[in-house]
Amino acid sequence: MKPARQPIDGVLLLNKPAGITSNAALQKAKWLLNARKAGHTGTLDPFADGLLPLCFGEATKFSAYLLDADKRYRAVLQLGVTTSTGDPEGEVLNTCEVAASRADIDAVLPRFRGEIEQIPPMHSALKHQGRPLYEYARAGIEIDRPARKVTIRALDLVECAPPRVVLDVQCSAGTYIRTLAQDIGALLGCGAHLTALTRTAAGGFQLEQARTLAELEALDPVQRYALLLPADCLVAHLPAVMLEDAKAEALRQGRSIAHVAAEPGLMRAYTAENAFIGLVDADAGQLVPRRLVSTQRT
Repeated sequence: MKPARQPIDGVLLLNKPAGITSNAALQKAKWLLNARKAGHTGTLDPFADGLLPLCFGEATKFSAYLLDADKRYRAVLQLGVTTSTGDPEGEVLNTCEVAASRADIDAVLPRFRGEIEQIPPMHSALKHQGRPLYEYARAGIEIDRPARKVTIRALDLVECAPPRVVLDVQCSAGTYIRTLAQDIGALLGCGAHLTALTRTAAGGFQLEQARTLAELEALDPVQRYALLLPADCLVAHLPAVMLEDAKAEALRQGRSIAHVAAEPGLMRAYTAENAFIGLVDADAGQLVPRRLVSTQRT
């Protein structure tokens, strides 16, 4: 029998395998760490693999800041075949002879760099009237979806042997790589879908830093806990402010404090001993508590 769950705080960089949901991977890691509270920072489709940062305990309070961060993917496209989901899990809708050359592909990729508009796929977790779109799709119901702006910061051709094409994509949060693949195929005139997708980076984290579930299982509990990164790694891109004891304690009690050096915007707050207090809004010479680490743990 496993011992009672203890408060476990931190971020685990997991290399999710293909073939399972992000939630299944999360629950497995949660069990291995014997943790109470856990969440992830943006799902990967079951067919996809790669970097899935998992948050435990107090780190879950800051997961949204990584959810909104840029992502990077290695995407494998098959030209000439379209599916109902834009990936290998859907039904084949159409097949077409592929006449596109490397030059043709090089010519269309610039159309997808920078700020573009995408229509979210029906097979997605995006909500409509409180229900995810994929529930409507499974029921054969098509919902009108307005186009959304996303940013493709980099789009590079890694391998080109039509009908197989491999792309390296760096993009803003909310970008659907399945949709990108479909739109590229449509512009080439032959259609396309994703056959594989690997997330290689999220925010400042890289896939090379991540561990697989099998690797976690092979470790003892102390070794697993040692892999956890501190909660403030999720907000490392924000400026930091160090506070003397009295001001730090006031913040922890939820009170705003004066701080003449404060620049407007969101900041990380720390004690003089470098203990992370949480996030504060700096405004008009004050620091206002936004999201704090709890010091009351049982």
